[in-house]
Amino acid sequence: MKARIPKSPAGGNMLEQIQKMQEDMQKKQAELEQQEYEIKAGGGLLRLVMDGKKQVKELELDPDIVDPDDIETLQDLIVAAVNEAITTVEETAARELEKITSAVSMPNLPGMPRM
Repeated sequence: MKARIPKSPAGGNMLEQIQKMQEDMQKKQAELEQQEYEIKAGGGLLRLVMDGKKQVKELELDPDIVDPDDIETLQDLIVAAVNEAITTVEETAARELEKITSAVSMPNLPGMPRM
C-alpha cells in the first residue's frame, strides 16, 4: 500500500514545502544571528550593540552619564538597555521566522483544529 502525501492547495508536495521551509528557517536564523542591534538609552548617553545571539558587542557611556554619587541610575540604564536589546532581537526573529512559516499552506487534517 502506498502512502498518500497530501498536496497543498497551491499545488506541490507538502513534504517538499516543509523541507523548503526548514531550509529557509535555518538560513534566516543564521542571518539573524549575524545581525546587530543598536539601542540608545538616557537620551543617547548610553549606547549598546547586541548581536542576534544576544551577545553584547559594545557598550559606550558618555562621560556625562557617570555620576559617582548616583551609580544606581547608571545601573538602571544599563539594565534597561540590555533588556530592550534582548526584546528587540527576539521580536525581530519571531517576525522574520513567522513570514517563512506562514508561507506554507497546511491542509485541513481530520481531527486537527484550524489555525
